[in-house]
Amino acid sequence: MGLDPEEAVSVVEHEEAESLGALCLHAFSDLTHVSPVVFLYLLKQCYIHGSCKATKKFQALQHRVHQVLANNPQPGPSTFIVHCLNVLPVFGVYGEGFSHLVISALRRYFKSASPSQEDAVFARRLAARLFLDIVGGSVPYDEKVMVNTLKVFDVGLTSVDEALSAREEGSATSGSVFLEEYISELIKAKSFMTAVSLLEHFSFSFPGESFLQQMVEDKDFQAAEKWATFMGRSSLCVLVQEYGSRNMLKQAYNVMKKNNLQHEFPDLCYKCKESALKDLAEKACWDVAEIKAKGDRQLLEYLVYLAMEAGYYEKVDELCDRYSLEGLPKAQDAEVDFVNKCFLHLNDLAVEEVVWVDEVNGLTEATSFLEGCKVVGLDCEWKPNYLKGCKPNKVSIMQIGSDTRIFILDLIKLYNDASDVLDTCLSQILQSYSTLKLGYNFQCDIKQLALSYGDLKCFKRYDMLLDIQNVFKEPCGGLSGLTKKILGVGLNKTRRNSDWEQRPLTQNQLEYAALDAAVLIHIFRHVRDHPPHDSTLETVQWKSHIVSHMDNPKKSKKKPKCHSTQTSDSTFNKPSSS
Repeated sequence: MGLDPEEAVSVVEHEEAESLGALCLHAFSDLTHVSPVVFLYLLKQCYIHGSCKATKKFQALQHRVHQVLANNPQPGPSTFIVHCLNVLPVFGVYGEGFSHLVISALRRYFKSASPSQEDAVFARRLAARLFLDIVGGSVPYDEKVMVNTLKVFDVGLTSVDEALSAREEGSATSGSVFLEEYISELIKAKSFMTAVSLLEHFSFSFPGESFLQQMVEDKDFQAAEKWATFMGRSSLCVLVQEYGSRNMLKQAYNVMKKNNLQHEFPDLCYKCKESALKDLAEKACWDVAEIKAKGDRQLLEYLVYLAMEAGYYEKVDELCDRYSLEGLPKAQDAEVDFVNKCFLHLNDLAVEEVVWVDEVNGLTEATSFLEGCKVVGLDCEWKPNYLKGCKPNKVSIMQIGSDTRIFILDLIKLYNDASDVLDTCLSQILQSYSTLKLGYNFQCDIKQLALSYGDLKCFKRYDMLLDIQNVFKEPCGGLSGLTKKILGVGLNKTRRNSDWEQRPLTQNQLEYAALDAAVLIHIFRHVRDHPPHDSTLETVQWKSHIVSHMDNPKKSKKKPKCHSTQTSDSTFNKPSSS
């Protein structure tokens, strides 16, 4: 074009066509006479004027560039893209992103077409020079663009030698010496992934074993694994040993599994599996832990031990019976007082009755009782779904209760048998202005309820709801942690992820469910009876957090508003049936 690239961009920017779309369509249909700077300018305008989100626009433009590279760019698609990479820095903030775009588009183009020998050789020569410019700092690209440029244009040691010779006539520095010095600088600067990528690309192996240890110590595990994989089995074994010595069992197991090294580290492999089971047990994912054990007797016995330690007696019996684990103590015979010493029980809260509700008569009786309460606790449970990408299971039960009586509603059965009655009864409770409803992270529960039973109106609106977790200024470790801080003892959450769709529920499941609702009332009493400055935990004024919500499709993004109804102190003064 006869213009400096920066001048060219400026000229084109001040002479925009009346129709950008028509201009782009015309230019992109035949690139024979379109220079890289004009091409990039049009690409930039497409990005600026696009109506999609940034990621979508990037993907769309990448696809477009991949297609138009077949439309005769001069002197060839590979060389054309190298010229684009040389020009892109003058586009300022767009340069970095567009460099990734054109490189990925060219890589995609190569999957369906091959450049001519002449185009490939010339582009490789130019790419080697660009690499030296990036290393020297005269072209401001990040290290990732540099590495991708080497890879997509297949720049080898010979090309770097030629580029050095052309740049520094008479220089005795070889490509290998230059690269070793540069890679050493990267290692000193702890740019490990770039260093590993260059070592791998140019097939160097000079850093030695200490390099692997350095990356692990610096917690650049991705680079360490990439390097060990490139170096081979012996380096992978060293990496596993490094992980094992630091008790990084998850990383060690992943490397062993990916590279089939389990038989070389049997003890470490078993230790990793035990650690994985323990993590799952601590998250109450007992079913997943059982699946992960894969019938291995030693692992199953360890899982039984974990269940005993957690006080999950029915899981102990279930595993012993299912896998014939003879010689292990049954739950009823186990001398484990862990639960009795460490966790809150329903009896501690003086709850008189837990009522299972799965019929219409029971539902109406429960509704009548709850409407007479000034304060009730709410919670719900559903069976966990461990398959990625699958919808969560329906909410199975809902617990609603006062301080003396807890009702556990079988939502699945009540919905199937009498959905209209269920809708009416729950609407009366949830939308009552005279009853304060207490929940813990109940926004999550109500969302799950609405997803499970979308045709019911009762879960689209609620009034007078107080989410207890919002009353405390600092996180307390979930409901169990909050209970421990307020009441001095926590909740046993081992059954949180149990099968809530099984019928009948076990006695332990019923107690777990009832306890979650009942304890909310006792925590609320503490908040109500202790002013914020006197509380053992720093709280805010609880009345300001009573909220109401009505589902509105047009304004669904709005947060629930604080309830405007005035509430007197006497309304919630030490209720006798709350």
